[in-house]
Amino acid sequence: MRDKIRVIIDNYLKDKGYNIEYVIEYPKNESFGDYSTNFAMILASKVKQNPRDIANDFVKSLCTDIFDKVDIAGPGFINFYIKREAFLKELLEIVKNKEVYFKPKIDKQKFIQVEFVSANPTGPLHVGHGRGAAIGDSVARILKFCGHRVEKEYYINDAGLQMELLGQSLFVRYKQLLGVDEALPEDGYKGEYLIDIAKELIVEYGENLLKMDENEAIELCKNRAAEKILKDIMDVLRNFRVSFDKVFNEKHLYETGEMEESLELLKNKGVIYEKDGALWFKSTQFGDDKDRVLKRKNGAFTYFASDIAYHRNKFLKRGFDEVIDVWGSDHHGYVKRVKAAIEAMGIDPERLKVILVQIVNLLRGGEKVSMSTRKGEFIELEDVINEVGVDAARFMFVSRSIDSHLDFDLELAKKQSNDNPVYYVQYAYARINSIFDQLGKKIEPNLESVWNLKEKEELDLIKALIQFKELLEKAYEERDPYFVTKGLLGIAEKFHRFYNKHRVIGSEENLFKARLLLIETVALSLKLGFDLIGIEAKKRM
Repeated sequence: MRDKIRVIIDNYLKDKGYNIEYVIEYPKNESFGDYSTNFAMILASKVKQNPRDIANDFVKSLCTDIFDKVDIAGPGFINFYIKREAFLKELLEIVKNKEVYFKPKIDKQKFIQVEFVSANPTGPLHVGHGRGAAIGDSVARILKFCGHRVEKEYYINDAGLQMELLGQSLFVRYKQLLGVDEALPEDGYKGEYLIDIAKELIVEYGENLLKMDENEAIELCKNRAAEKILKDIMDVLRNFRVSFDKVFNEKHLYETGEMEESLELLKNKGVIYEKDGALWFKSTQFGDDKDRVLKRKNGAFTYFASDIAYHRNKFLKRGFDEVIDVWGSDHHGYVKRVKAAIEAMGIDPERLKVILVQIVNLLRGGEKVSMSTRKGEFIELEDVINEVGVDAARFMFVSRSIDSHLDFDLELAKKQSNDNPVYYVQYAYARINSIFDQLGKKIEPNLESVWNLKEKEELDLIKALIQFKELLEKAYEERDPYFVTKGLLGIAEKFHRFYNKHRVIGSEENLFKARLLLIETVALSLKLGFDLIGIEAKKRM
């Protein structure tokens, strides 16, 4: 419906010889119509005319049968009121084309990689990782639904200082359990999860690690800790309904020579220079605030050098058309330099999209929860899942736009009431299935019966379905699953209002068939939305 309005406006602007950016939105107050646009005010500022005069001229030019009325409000907003018949025709379109109706159109199929979570195996996942996991997995689901070929990947920085500190920390924990008085490294890992792994080492090796060369013992500890922690991470993610097509190790870039190959490529492009014994990348040439070190004086590569080689591997070795990286918000300053390196390698930087996952504030009954636990300096994702369940956790993590902070109230997420958004949308689906259960048999649809729908709550529900299609397009365009949850909540709200006011079973036969067709379409839409964000469509609650 919004696309039809956009075509009308665009044709008007084309006839006038103008090309401007404008928005078509849903008015918060339904008295202002079904859709509203600001195009008259945008155009007025460009041509120095009165926006209401432009709006009046536009309204006089209309010759379409989809509007009940079009009026002008305030300084020049144009409000559109859609005819009942237009809504019913759109419902028929959904029913006839249910396999493709909600699927956003794509120009061509792309090969897209979504890399997310990618936490180093140095400790358990925290709630920030949980939000990144829910967002990354949902984005991949949306892209697949639209028809793209998608690969989900987990990247491990397993060749750096943090992994060495992990090995040292575990070795100290092992020695402490055997009575050796030794402190953890200053920047080491203090979580109690390492004590559990150290106990396993004692069972397997006894005191033999103390007799080994210390470097060998630390290497063994590092590998054992990484293996155990990564397994635990993947177990938690699997329980969270998140899986990966590939796990990529940073070590691979060293072992295959891709680190040196990447430097050679940049040298040939003339964007590397030597200074003070180190190799530098001319990132200022591409808009960064300063040049960046790739290889230190001691011959060690920086994390930035690894990321350059990794993205070269993604684009030039594996041939992804688009790469989506899901990072924590603390990596904000890193985006520009990675894009600079990609551009320097001759790759269009627009092919890389970085989603920065904003902070999660855990609340309990509205009060902020301390983020420390006995196991470490954060609350683990596994603890949150165990407390509120997978459905509630996934829904809450994507219930705000990706560029917004999230307040996650644990008590709210557990409530079986309409105050809990995930319960609210799942309950709508369960209510529809309770109607199907009461019928006890499949009723053949009657498309002609839809013309019996005329109550406000029925038309509002159809409008919510149409808006859901438009919000799915937004979710795809913005690579943001928040718009899916927004659409689900809109459908659920309108369905509950309809359910509380009107009967399906027991209404006049033609109206019964019309309403049955309507709620079947609602159930299909809810199930689709649930699938896209990875939550269960519960038939009973």
